Amino acid sequence: MSRRVLITAGGSGIGRAMAEAFAREGWQVWVADLDGAALADAPESWRSTQLDVTDEAGVAALFSEVQAAWGGLDALCANAGVAGPTAAVEDIKLQDWQACVAVNLEGAFLAAKYAAPMMKAAGQGAIVVTSSTAGQYGYPYRAPYAAAKWAVIGLTKTLAMELGGYGVRANVICPGAVEGPRMEGVLAREAAAKGMSRDDVYEGYASGTALGAFVEARDVADMAVFLCSEKARMVSGQVIAVDGFTVNPDPKA
Repeated sequence: MSRRVLITAGGSGIGRAMAEAFAREGWQVWVADLDGAALADAPESWRSTQLDVTDEAGVAALFSEVQAAWGGLDALCANAGVAGPTAAVEDIKLQDWQACVAVNLEGAFLAAKYAAPMMKAAGQGAIVVTSSTAGQYGYPYRAPYAAAKWAVIGLTKTLAMELGGYGVRANVICPGAVEGPRMEGVLAREAAAKGMSRDDVYEGYASGTALGAFVEARDVADMAVFLCSEKARMVSGQVIAVDGFTVNPDPKA
């Protein structure tokens, strides 16, 4: 039987690129996404579920469905995330903070919570959590996002410790700025917050990396496939940046 992967926020962006990359390698793919429309054009060979990753009952039901349909799970990509507000810390509303942390941190926790028993029972598995370079350096005007993305690194390292004895590995990918609609929203909000043009903010992000360029979703997806493969069988508890090497996390100030 081919290997089985579940990807949260798999309907578009990085998650969709992950799904396509795993499928090319012969994996069975299950994508979950809050946006049902994003799942509409998923290939017929994939399974898909509309899901709010902050709803524990919904997450529990999904993993029960996975168990019933597949009899287990070989890999989880806990990829769901939102950008959250862009504002000075004193201007951030508590409910906006909570909403950002809920998706980015609690969503990863809930996915891991229900994947872990399945993988422990099988004596093998791989968990990949999507963080961000914001989870390594922090970013001005992005306090909720940076805090949550730092927190998922601690969560994942703990998973690696707890689950390693059962043959389960857990790693973090930290993408840099990724080309796409979501990043365009970040650029627009940051430009407004800093009184800069969108193009100047874009150039700031790009020039802050050694390679001088944005990341593409496929770069992150390829790393996820590697981390879930036999080639990475001794890689666990690691934080791997796919960012062109960030040399200045805030060159735009």
